[in-house]
Amino acid sequence: MARPTVRILSRYILRQHLPPLGFALAALTCAMLVNQVAKQFGNLVGKGLPWGVIFEVFVLTIPFIVAMTLPMAVLVAVLYAFSHLAADNEVTAMKASGVSVGRLLAPVLGGAALVGVVALAWNDQLLPRSNHRLRTLLVDIQRKKPTFQLKEQVINEVVPGQFFLRAARIDPASNKLKDVTIYDLEDAERRRIITADSGRMAYTPGGTDLYLTLLEGEIQEVKRVEPGQFNRTFYRTNRIRVAGIGNTLERTESDTYRGDREMTICGMEQVVAQAEQEAQRARSEARAAVVADLRRLIRLMPAASQSSDATLDPAPPGFYCRMLAFLGGWLRPEEAQAAQVPQLPRRPEMQPPALTLITPGATAAVDQRVRAARQRAAIYQVEIHKKLAISAACVIFALLGVPVAIRFPRGGVGLVIGTSLAVFSIYYVGLIGGEELGDRLIVSPFLAMWTPNLIFTAVGLGLLWVVRREGSTAHGGDWDDLKHAMFGWLPKLRWT
Repeated sequence: MARPTVRILSRYILRQHLPPLGFALAALTCAMLVNQVAKQFGNLVGKGLPWGVIFEVFVLTIPFIVAMTLPMAVLVAVLYAFSHLAADNEVTAMKASGVSVGRLLAPVLGGAALVGVVALAWNDQLLPRSNHRLRTLLVDIQRKKPTFQLKEQVINEVVPGQFFLRAARIDPASNKLKDVTIYDLEDAERRRIITADSGRMAYTPGGTDLYLTLLEGEIQEVKRVEPGQFNRTFYRTNRIRVAGIGNTLERTESDTYRGDREMTICGMEQVVAQAEQEAQRARSEARAAVVADLRRLIRLMPAASQSSDATLDPAPPGFYCRMLAFLGGWLRPEEAQAAQVPQLPRRPEMQPPALTLITPGATAAVDQRVRAARQRAAIYQVEIHKKLAISAACVIFALLGVPVAIRFPRGGVGLVIGTSLAVFSIYYVGLIGGEELGDRLIVSPFLAMWTPNLIFTAVGLGLLWVVRREGSTAHGGDWDDLKHAMFGWLPKLRWT
């Protein structure tokens, strides 16, 4: 009869975690999304964008926010659920019935592992695609130049390096200008300054060209070949066309470039393999150059050249990538393989003899090539380990939260908020600092991203050992006990 009881207990414990998990995930995600809206909303609205585009920008930021808040939500849910179970003496009753702390921890770790798998799929498949679309959309938005983006009393660069406009007053509703000064540097052989008492701006139907209608002004012109001659022309109406302003939002249809945060784990593994191959090729070419110099010095025939342009193995590296490739094979048709024409190796006598020695400077740049390849590989390896470490943090935070909540059951909401903020701050500061050190080749990518996980795993196991000791109890455990547990090992200061 113990087996059904254990199953009921596991389901009960997991049900206690579902409401706080959903609430914490929604609250943290909304809080971070509101922060993003507050920072970016003014800039986006000032671009004259449709509301649908602004909404799309913020929707595309949600996957990144969820990737960060999902491990946070796990920790908040575990702390909240177990602190309530301990405060209501349910943990004491379970331990009195022979249920160990390890047995209480098992379903929580299982649920956290399931959330970690979801987080890994989210970070590896959905997040890179949303990051790519967001970057492309932001680049398209930057190219858009709306009329009311021009600032009053400021020299605005309408066409970079060629056309500048200053107006004392700008009416965004009617596009009217007052006290206008234009600096036209488009023609390298002349410089023009155009002034006007007033004017109006209008765009072509396509929104790519700007038309300026200026009233009551003058044109001052100086030619480079005739610096002593100054031309001054008065006008009543002057119409100027400025091409290539681009007031419409032109969406990029295809963008093949992808950064490290826009690629899946398998794509980054391929880049790492290519970088390692490039480093190996640089070392091989350096050795071949040295051997060729030595053979020439002792008057031997040059050795047969060997091609170092080995093709990269098309098979995806790693079990995870092979599994995805296997599953993908069921969803898409097989690609036709082109016939390969074998190439016969060239005989040594067919190689043209070298007439000059390779100087030592030929191998001087090898170290730079190797370091550049290693640094490129490290950047992508750090991103791979970051995806894995953040996903594994769901399990580690569960391991940390259970003993903390059992040991300090009277902490209440303050314990949940305080512990969560402390853990989040330390963890993500460690990730940011580790990423910087890993990219600079100061530490290995594994240690750069997994050190916070290893630290919190050790802390969680230590607290779990304390909770499982003989005589430990769920009673007590308020903020004074927490303060004593954290700082009780410090010697007391004596004031003289």
